[in-house]
Amino acid sequence: MHDHIVKSYDEEQRRLLNETLRMGEMAASQLEAALDVVQRRDDRAAERIIANDEAIDALEQEISHDVMKLALRGPMARDLREILAAIRIASDIERVGDYAANVAKRSMALNLAPPLPHVSGLHAIGTLAVQQVRDVLAAYRDNDVERARRVRARDADLDVAYTALFRELLTYMMEDARSITPCTHLLFMAKNIERIGDHATNIAENVWFLVKGDDHLPPREKRDESNTATGP
Repeated sequence: MHDHIVKSYDEEQRRLLNETLRMGEMAASQLEAALDVVQRRDDRAAERIIANDEAIDALEQEISHDVMKLALRGPMARDLREILAAIRIASDIERVGDYAANVAKRSMALNLAPPLPHVSGLHAIGTLAVQQVRDVLAAYRDNDVERARRVRARDADLDVAYTALFRELLTYMMEDARSITPCTHLLFMAKNIERIGDHATNIAENVWFLVKGDDHLPPREKRDESNTATGP
C-alpha cells in the first residue's frame, strides 16, 4: 500500500485488509471443518459449522461499514480500486462461507444413509478448493498478481475433478437405485465446492484489477462438463 499524508487513512486501509483476510481464513477453515464432518459423519460438529456462518456474515457487514468510511474520505484513484476490490472480495468470501455451511447441512442428511465410498472424491475436490481460497488470500495480502493468475488458471483443474466425480456418481446411481438419495446429496455438495472455486477465481480477478487497473486478463478456461456428462 502507498503512504498517505493522513496516517489514519493508512491505518484504516490496513485494518480493512486484515479484516478481509481474517474473514477469508474463517471461510477456508469452515470449509475444512465441513469436509471433516462429512468424513466423520458428525452431526453435532455440522450444526456448529452452520451456526458459525453467522460470524462470517457479521464480519462482511463490518467490512462494508469500513469501506463506506474510507469512501467518504475522498480517496485517490488507487484507493478507489482498493475499496471496490475489498467490497467485492468480502462478498465472494461470504459466499464461500455459505457454501461451506451448505456442505455441513447436507452432511446431516447424508448421514441418514449408509456410508458411500465417493465421500473420498468429495474430500479431494474440497481440498483443492481450500488451497485455492488460501492461495488467493495470500495473493491479495501481497498484491501478487502472478499468484492470483495461477489461482485463476488452476480453477480448470477443480472443474475437471468435479466433472469426474459427477460422472462417477451418476453411474453409481444408475447401477443402484437405493443410492440415488445419498448420491444426490453428494452431487449438491460437490457443486457447492465447485462454486467455491469460482469465487476464489473472482477474488483472483479482483487482485488483478487492484494492481493492474484496466489491463485485461485473457479469457478464463472452464472445464466443468457436468452439463454434458450424460451425453455420448
